[in-house]
Amino acid sequence: MMTISDESALDIPKWHEFMHPVLQVLSDGETYSRRALRTATTAATGITEDQLSVILKSGQSKVDNRIGWATSALTQAGAVERPARGAYQITEVGHQALKDHPKSITLTDLREFPSWVAHAEARAARRTEAGMQVAQETGEPGDDSTPEDRISGAIDELQRTAADELLQRLQDGTPDFFEDAVVKLLLAMDYGGAEQRGLKVGGIADGGIDGFVDQDPLGLERVYIQAKRYTTGNSISRETLQAFIGALHGRGANKGVFITTSHFTRHAREYAENLPTRIVLIDGERLTSLMIKYRVGVHVERTYEVVTVDEDFFE
Repeated sequence: MMTISDESALDIPKWHEFMHPVLQVLSDGETYSRRALRTATTAATGITEDQLSVILKSGQSKVDNRIGWATSALTQAGAVERPARGAYQITEVGHQALKDHPKSITLTDLREFPSWVAHAEARAARRTEAGMQVAQETGEPGDDSTPEDRISGAIDELQRTAADELLQRLQDGTPDFFEDAVVKLLLAMDYGGAEQRGLKVGGIADGGIDGFVDQDPLGLERVYIQAKRYTTGNSISRETLQAFIGALHGRGANKGVFITTSHFTRHAREYAENLPTRIVLIDGERLTSLMIKYRVGVHVERTYEVVTVDEDFFE
């Protein structure tokens, strides 16, 4: 499952780019349920499994969210109607829109629908009456992104800022602090079990091992840790990994986690992938991502609640 930040490489259509496919699906004159319409539109646009796997912060599929916004906009424009709860059907306005725009329907086209203009003007009037500052707008949403996109984008930006600061603080700290931090992270990820069995070793006589976590009460399944607090430009080489492997073999171990605030060279990664010993490599980027995910070294400053209309309520 991918998050919204993974979308750039998948070329997911913008919300308004789903308007034409939605109308094409409905052009057969049949009445579609919300789920059936989204399924048919997804199939008609050739959406891939990878694209469907992109998830918003709310937990909703990004594709489903954008199809929902497209359907809502077409309804407000009078091109789609709801003959019953949770049901959608094309109107004469919708049929005419397909004739006038046989290839696509753009935001500019949407703003020419009389019903859409009336909707936008009524919405602006309501805001004015409520004493709210109104920017020049033609409806909701008014650009390539949905409100969920903008919220998720802002959250991603805040998390990137927190990740950068986390990495800097780890690099500026002492080796002892860093070793303790990575053990706490693995325990937060439940590698130490319910009893939180883990220990930082460290010190000049650590034998190449900085810590470990036990995956069973007797310590029969022990995962050893190597933690290197390097600056960003100082990469971990294959030779450094080989030294860690030697330390593992010296303890009769076959599992290890190598964590660094820097990154691993290509040769180091290729070496680790071809080892019979199971070694997991965690670089600085993945380290901070895991710390944020498992709330190690960070805390939730505030939360926001976002409400939308519950379509199931009206079905």
